[in-house]
Amino acid sequence: MIAVLRIVLVAAAFLIVTLTLLPVQLAALATGHSLMRRLPRRWHRRICRIIGLKVVVQGQLSAERPLLIVSNHISWKDILVLGSVADVVFIAKSEVRQWPVFGWLARLQRSVFVDRSKPRETGAQTSEVSERLLAGEAVVLFAEGTTSDGNRVLPFKSSLFGAASAALPHAPDNTVYIQPVAIAYTGIHGLPMGRYHRPVAAWPGDVALGPHLLGVVREGALEVDVVFGETIAFDAAADRKKTARQVEAQIRSAVAAALRGTLPD
Repeated sequence: MIAVLRIVLVAAAFLIVTLTLLPVQLAALATGHSLMRRLPRRWHRRICRIIGLKVVVQGQLSAERPLLIVSNHISWKDILVLGSVADVVFIAKSEVRQWPVFGWLARLQRSVFVDRSKPRETGAQTSEVSERLLAGEAVVLFAEGTTSDGNRVLPFKSSLFGAASAALPHAPDNTVYIQPVAIAYTGIHGLPMGRYHRPVAAWPGDVALGPHLLGVVREGALEVDVVFGETIAFDAAADRKKTARQVEAQIRSAVAAALRGTLPD
């Protein structure tokens, strides 16, 4: 009964916050007002509190631009988490656009949708991401290309760094900055989260979204660490594959430290 009541209260709070901010975001999108970039952060922050996500941040978003943020990917909650700590836009799979509720929210947040099954459209999709970077927006790339089980970091796909390469000719000093960001779900109800509870936080691709979403809402009280790493200057002389491995190594190290509880204070 308590679990059902919590789900109802969370759903009601979600609707109230979303419907309150929705007209403002729609107006900002229609007029091109800069609020359209900042308002999603307020929404994410409130939804994190409503769901019960406690976000602990180490480091900070780089002030360098153009800026590509590269992160590991564990769950749909990663978007709430990163969106609550910085004004960012996300690169999302094209199928997300058609998801109930989530697709609609992604469009309101001005996500860039990429269809990796259509190689012929890669150029146009890369150009859109590059335009966002050159406009001064911090763009988030989940470089694994899928979600993991939360206990490890999957190999990064260097091909996904193409937007950084495409933006180089038009970037100041012909340089795009890449900042690694590690996400790790580390606590539940105030206690360390071990492998047994990791499925509550993680959402691998073969798990149905509906039951997982209800499980997260029912459980609540999850703690997640977000670690901003050292920014890497990416220029024409940089090797994309080596850069991908360098970013992956930073994130892999930070995730491992977070899961062990050995991140520096």
